[in-house]
Amino acid sequence: MSQLSKTNLFKPIKVGLIELKNRVALAPMTRFRADSVNFTANDTMKKHFGDRAKNNGGLLISDAISVSWSGIGYPNGIMVQTKEQAEALKPTVDAVHEAGSFFSAQLFHVGRNAVPATMKARGLRLIGPSADTFADADAEKAAKESDMKLEEMTLDDIEQLKKDFVTSAKNAIEISGADFVEIHGASNYTLAQFADISANKRTDEYGGSIENRSRLMLEVVDALVEAVGAEKVGIKFSPYMTFGGGSGVDGEIHCIAQYAYLYSELERRAKEGKRLAYVSNYEARLAGFTKDGDFGLSTEYSFEWASQIWKGVLVRAGGYLHIPEYKSLIADVNADDRTIIAFGRYFTSNPDLPSRLRNGYPLTPYDRSKFYSPGEEGYNTFPTYSESK
Repeated sequence: MSQLSKTNLFKPIKVGLIELKNRVALAPMTRFRADSVNFTANDTMKKHFGDRAKNNGGLLISDAISVSWSGIGYPNGIMVQTKEQAEALKPTVDAVHEAGSFFSAQLFHVGRNAVPATMKARGLRLIGPSADTFADADAEKAAKESDMKLEEMTLDDIEQLKKDFVTSAKNAIEISGADFVEIHGASNYTLAQFADISANKRTDEYGGSIENRSRLMLEVVDALVEAVGAEKVGIKFSPYMTFGGGSGVDGEIHCIAQYAYLYSELERRAKEGKRLAYVSNYEARLAGFTKDGDFGLSTEYSFEWASQIWKGVLVRAGGYLHIPEYKSLIADVNADDRTIIAFGRYFTSNPDLPSRLRNGYPLTPYDRSKFYSPGEEGYNTFPTYSESK
């Protein structure tokens, strides 16, 4: 057994109405393995999640699922907007359940960070909180090369977006059989764009003040709580992230001020009897892509303020297995009795990651070059520790 075996990482924890057997989660990775035409899940994904659910008993969070065609952004993603799409995801969820683990369907809309060429090919608009507020010069160049304009979302667009989140959430729970849905309020996609003053230049009720820029995020939370129940809803934030055009600590409004308000509003709802299943944090150790194609380590910012405000289950992710002797992992998971640690890259190359961490087995290096390539290679081709022996 390893030093991790005696930590909180391998103690059960109640999330919503479900008790997980451990606090090891599969982070949402969005590996673009779904059908490229209908955006439906397939057997490749079923095997990937099913393998990682075996001998586990923890939480597996899905690839990001687009709530509508207007926010697909990338090729080979997943959708559950229709009955057929939701039914296509069900075998993957069933495989996770049959192995004794649990499944959260992450829902997102990419907004201004959609790939312009993809949107152009499908005859879709490129939309975001405000017109012409591109993430960076490269994003603006890509839009111009595809003859696409970044349009400001109308109030009708916003109302439709909320309805799309509700439809997808209900389909994921009621048809696909997911245990939870996770609102993707991170990675500088649409909901996070509304919260960021650099992307949101609106002058109506969805722009300007911290409260107004938080409005859409909280309206989506309230809509999903009403649709499927607070105990089945999670949400993901990444306050410090600058990848994708986020302001981070350098914004006109500091990210802590913005997100402390969001945490406070979630905790207020919790005290009123509507506590979410969990809040997930994608943390600042991941700075963005480096020249070698991997993520680089950045300044480490404290998240103590978040756990002081939000008193529910907290999922934390961000380079934990890169820290020598797992010092930060041990410190964070043992800091309280409500923290889950999510792993992404090493869960790709180690389908039996919980077992390896518990037993102290060596980890198989991941291959970033195959993260986003289609098919089985680099996705379902990594052996377990016993198979490798």
